[in-house]
Amino acid sequence: MVNRLRTGAAALVVLAPIAIATSAAESPDSIAAEGEAIAVQLHAEGAQIYECKSDEGNKRSWQFREPVATLFLNGVTVGRHYAGPTWEVGGGAVVGKVVGTAPGTGPKDIPWLKLDVSDRRGGGPLKDVTTIQRINTAGGNTKGKCGKAGAFRAQPYPADYVFLRKQS
Repeated sequence: MVNRLRTGAAALVVLAPIAIATSAAESPDSIAAEGEAIAVQLHAEGAQIYECKSDEGNKRSWQFREPVATLFLNGVTVGRHYAGPTWEVGGGAVVGKVVGTAPGTGPKDIPWLKLDVSDRRGGGPLKDVTTIQRINTAGGNTKGKCGKAGAFRAQPYPADYVFLRKQS
């Protein structure tokens, strides 16, 4: 597994320009990242985890808890995405804070996002990243009432994450 991750991280550096050719031009204005260049784009496959909670009126509904996803480059596992929200790739990690949203293409699709990097650790291909975009989402959304408080629901989703850095 470690060797596969190292190989994937090496592919990340070498093949990143090939994987990112069309994504930036397709971003809605609300998540645009002017003056930034794409460092790498990764595909994610995972689930959005929801928990059944009561609101102030004691009505129960599904509320977002955390993402759990595997990150891929050209079909090779290179990292993971989890609560924070955090992305780990090639020995480094970044944490993001949502600063912009755009609707998904359908009602069951989680929104597209723009996140500013609020924390980082280690090196690797994400070390200079300042902004993250979540695009090309499908599924992952759940709404409505739920029965038992504390119950969980996992909604599968794929998405692409575009990691950007300030232009030199």
